[in-house]
Amino acid sequence: MRRILSVSLLSLSLVGVPALVGCDRTVAHQHSEDVKPDGSSVSKDTKVTKNADGSVTKTETKDVNK
Repeated sequence: MRRILSVSLLSLSLVGVPALVGCDRTVAHQHSEDVKPDGSSVSKDTKVTKNADGSVTKTETKDVNK
């Protein structure tokens, strides 16, 4: 009984952590993929997120496969 109670209290405390910290919210997401005639591909990904403190972060990634 003591084990069940301690496990349930621990799990409930971990559930509340994201509510206290806050989560990033995705504002915009854009993905484009280009395939060139030689068979290589270029994949571009742009993501804009709004952080819990109100700041905005833009992340751009580019992958090239030859």
